[in-house]
Amino acid sequence: MRRHLPNVLTTLRIAAIPVLAALAWRRAPEPFAALLIACLVGDVVDGSLARALHATSRLGALLDSVADTLLFFMAFVGALLFHPELARDHGVAFGLAPVAWLAENAAALLRYGRLSSFHTYLSRAAAVAMGVFVSVLFTWGLVPGLLYLASGLVLVATCEEFILLWLLPEWTPDVRGAYWVLRGEPGREGREGQEGLESQDRRSTSNL
Repeated sequence: MRRHLPNVLTTLRIAAIPVLAALAWRRAPEPFAALLIACLVGDVVDGSLARALHATSRLGALLDSVADTLLFFMAFVGALLFHPELARDHGVAFGLAPVAWLAENAAALLRYGRLSSFHTYLSRAAAVAMGVFVSVLFTWGLVPGLLYLASGLVLVATCEEFILLWLLPEWTPDVRGAYWVLRGEPGREGREGQEGLESQDRRSTSNL
């Protein structure tokens, strides 16, 4: 049961997206911010829990990527609605992150037919930085330095993911980064994900 907990938490984040959309539509900044920050914390918790429980899997990686993409989009929409000064005063830095994110997602869909789910060290650092920026934005207000730091990390992480799209002909979730791929090391998490998938396949076959 514990092995399924990370996927349950990720699914709850996905289920929160329509609620966030409704709160944004109703122009309710306080509950929107509270739920958004809870989802951002959940993003850190479910991944850490999956690694701690050795419950990483390809399904979990894909669900996490879907949740991250939807949550990132809702954070962008909420920031536009409730903090229009971002687009007015910092339009380039504010627009850079979602454009880079969407470009990588589109390239992954063309390459693999699904989101990349690389979850590199750089992309995790970028996600944490963006989560901190959004949390501070909705709690205390705009801190431009955090915006530029988060956007810069997103750009660097996205460039690395484009390199990985070129290096990896087949969908390979949970890699550590381009450096390890070039060395021929898929990473502990990638191996655990593959083992988890094979274990699930064996259980499914035995039940037939």
